[in-house]
Amino acid sequence: MKKENIEPFFATLKAANPQPNTELEYTSVFELLTAVLLSAQATDVGVNKATRRLYPVANTPQAILALGLEGLESYIKTIGLYHSKAKHLLQTCQMLVEQHGGQVPRTREALEALPGVGRKTANVVLNVAFGEPTMAVDTHIFRVGNRTGLAPGKTPLAVELQLMKRIPPAYLVDAHHWLILHGRYICQARKPRCWECAVSRYCDFTPKTTA
Repeated sequence: MKKENIEPFFATLKAANPQPNTELEYTSVFELLTAVLLSAQATDVGVNKATRRLYPVANTPQAILALGLEGLESYIKTIGLYHSKAKHLLQTCQMLVEQHGGQVPRTREALEALPGVGRKTANVVLNVAFGEPTMAVDTHIFRVGNRTGLAPGKTPLAVELQLMKRIPPAYLVDAHHWLILHGRYICQARKPRCWECAVSRYCDFTPKTTA
């Protein structure tokens, strides 16, 4: 994507959705962290169904620890990889209580030290909860970055670093949401919906026409 197309690309996404948000449901930083931790290789819809059952019963590190492994698993067993996620979440809750007074830390280093929390999860929490300009590259952002020519890269980290360099500062805080939503609903994996894409004129991708 040419440099001069990046600003209008994001201006168009912003005009269509001035205040984008995550589709994960949460009411506290801890609930957000929990939802993101549970969302690996799962849909936001699936995670929300589970957390709607879990959070009324346990939505603090202390309350989740009190559930124990079997108790926690009974609430999240509809989510893929629930067994390892439950284990990681309990270990994370233990660390939050012992090292952070039950609060979610605000630094990347401290977040990534939590079990089950990698760079992507830390980026989501830093961005959504604390308003930091980070880029959590999931499968949607990786695809959009490469397909549009906005940030080509062979790895999520390569795409992340390209995006951080190329996105104008004014759009950086919300860019993560715009790109995810664009990938989820328009620039889809199997067949991008170019015919209804508001930013197709700025994109490097040429749709294949069927004869």
